[in-house]
Amino acid sequence: MRLRLATEADLDAILALVRGVVPLMRANGNFQWSESYPNREIFARDLSLGQLWVAVCQAEDQEKVAGVAALTQDQSPEYAQVGWNLDEPAMVVHRMAVDPRWRGQGVARQLMQQAERVAQESGIALLRVDTNAKNSAMQRLIVSLGYAFSGAFAFDSRPGLRFYAYEKRTTESA
Repeated sequence: MRLRLATEADLDAILALVRGVVPLMRANGNFQWSESYPNREIFARDLSLGQLWVAVCQAEDQEKVAGVAALTQDQSPEYAQVGWNLDEPAMVVHRMAVDPRWRGQGVARQLMQQAERVAQESGIALLRVDTNAKNSAMQRLIVSLGYAFSGAFAFDSRPGLRFYAYEKRTTESA
């Protein structure tokens, strides 16, 4: 597996990955994503800002996008609901997904660890992530990587859904 910044050529594979993940999320009661979110425009924006990462794996003699994550400094205003200071710079993991064919092979862990490397290179000592309250697999991963639970909140744009917020402070920065 190799991690790299996504390119324009990856967008179709990223969207196909998301189309494969959304039904599985919904089957588990996780309605965080839909057929309209995240979409091409959102991923294209992440790409243009140089914050869209992919994990690629070798399959059938070619590289396949096995996972995706936007590693940004964008903090949602709703994060204030858990008492976070939104003026403090943080590296935030958004829109992370792993192709079902590659689950259980460390793809999500590698993407989360990439967030730490990007934060360190940017001189940022604080990492944040949120996930749907129904996404127990992501919650286990986050905690195993040393993130602390900060609380639950709701997005104004997603009524009826609860999200869990986690953060991790590192001691090293560039």
